[in-house]
Amino acid sequence: MNESRRTTSIARRINGSFWRKRLFDVILVDILLVALAFGTFAYWRYEQLPPGENVEKMYFTSEGGYNDLQFVIRTEEGEIYPYQVRQVADYLILPALVLVTLQLVHLFFSLFGTGEIRRKLRPLNDLAIKAEQLSSMPFDAAKFENLEHAIENVSPDAPNARISTGDKDLQSIEVALNNLLYRMKETQKQQSRFVSDASHELRTPISVIQGYVNMLDRWGKEDDKILEESIEALKNESQHMKDLIEQLLFLARGDSGRNTLNYTDFDLNEVIKEVWEESLMIDENHRYEFVNQLGNVVDEEGVIHNPPAMVHGDMAMIKQSVRIFVQNASKYSNQGDTIKFMVKAENGMVSYIVQDEGIGMADTEVVHIFERFYRSDEARNGETGGSGLGLSIAKWIVDAHEGTIDVLSRPDIGTRFTITFKENIL
Repeated sequence: MNESRRTTSIARRINGSFWRKRLFDVILVDILLVALAFGTFAYWRYEQLPPGENVEKMYFTSEGGYNDLQFVIRTEEGEIYPYQVRQVADYLILPALVLVTLQLVHLFFSLFGTGEIRRKLRPLNDLAIKAEQLSSMPFDAAKFENLEHAIENVSPDAPNARISTGDKDLQSIEVALNNLLYRMKETQKQQSRFVSDASHELRTPISVIQGYVNMLDRWGKEDDKILEESIEALKNESQHMKDLIEQLLFLARGDSGRNTLNYTDFDLNEVIKEVWEESLMIDENHRYEFVNQLGNVVDEEGVIHNPPAMVHGDMAMIKQSVRIFVQNASKYSNQGDTIKFMVKAENGMVSYIVQDEGIGMADTEVVHIFERFYRSDEARNGETGGSGLGLSIAKWIVDAHEGTIDVLSRPDIGTRFTITFKENIL
């Protein structure tokens, strides 16, 4: 009960401090609004002066209180222009009363925020109580010696390594340490898998480069055909390595939070159109279709427009994600297959869709496609190339924009990627 009263007292003090801060903000806003109103009135009257007259002095004066309050402009030519302030102020009384009423209601209800603050303080209060209970426990050196021995004897490399003393008093500490140990082992596994996969992907182009260099050294000096073939292969493999390293660096920066996003408001429909037009120009082996599901709007002049699908995000990054899905679709589709682009908006969400008629995937493969360096067995056995990092990069971009990716795929039928973002309604 004492702890509950103490928490309530702290919550009241915090709420009181917040309320005084709100009161100060309200007063400051009112002062600024009054100053802005007077300044606007003065500027308006200044603009009403006859042309050619120069202001010598501007001031407010009153002989009988508010009803006689005047704004006076004296010019260098000796003219005096008085203006009744009340003529304008009467129009501002109603908005001012509404504003003051809303502010008073806000301040009134802010007085009763103690309960909400108390609920938010409850976890901290519970933690403080637990800490106090631990500090008040009688010190038992044997317990901590057992815990120390248990920590020393655990093998980090063991698959199911756990710390256990069998002491109920230390059970919460054991749980925390075992959770930490589990997260450390998972992180170590991810790092090892990433290094292993990266090494494997880099080993292939390095071996190819080394093979062509040896061939150049033996026969390329005398055989122009071998020289030309070797140079072309070296260029291709070095470009592949460069692309792979850039993708690895992008993901590494993303993992460490160093990828910078430049947020703007843009029309997703226009971005998809641009990628569709690019695809038509650079790929003649597939048919590309753009399907707009936003509907049409006819303006006053009878011109048909597509309504915008506004998104708040990094336009270049999102365009890069679209290109990755399109490249994936073209890579695993046969020549002459159709790849569709679609944009739709519903329920406050905006989506773009990339759909192909390619080899498709089984459900067991779909769950892994966003893992780094993952490629299905059929993709690995084909001549599609790629590093297995493209979809991982696309997913990072979508996740960074708080979007979602829905994948529907069937073997020998095709794959559809639906990427959804929150719509930014201007």
